[in-house]
Amino acid sequence: MNEHILHLIVLVISVFVVTICVVLHYEALRFLSRTVGVHVHKRIGVLVVMLGLLVAHVLEIIIFALGYLVIQHGAELGYISGMDGGNFLDFIYYSSVVYTTVGFGDLVPVGVMRILTAAEGLAGLAMITWSASFTFLAMQRFWPHPLTKSDHDSKD
Repeated sequence: MNEHILHLIVLVISVFVVTICVVLHYEALRFLSRTVGVHVHKRIGVLVVMLGLLVAHVLEIIIFALGYLVIQHGAELGYISGMDGGNFLDFIYYSSVVYTTVGFGDLVPVGVMRILTAAEGLAGLAMITWSASFTFLAMQRFWPHPLTKSDHDSKD
């Protein structure tokens, strides 16, 4: 098959996977924003936000792992060097390393699969910073500054 067509196929798969993850992340943030403020005691609000965001990130890593699985085994559009057999847990490990931008060492993408790898690194960085911003806002909401006016007045 023509090299340009292979690149286009993986690019389409990459856009599809990234779009699913962005929508999932948006919906997770929306759900947490609504739920935590209404149904959760303020003392554990930040904890619920953190656990919810971790679940969202793990699901996104799994979605990218499915993309790698399809590209390597289904469409045979590249492979991950250093992966023996390529069971699903290996793809999850590879995806988590790329998503968190930890970097390569034992596993390296070969072929047009590198397009999805690059897309995941960028998307993972964006999702993690989006989560950090959301967590900061949640902490401001649930953990008021210790020297607010009412606290300061009560100490006098």
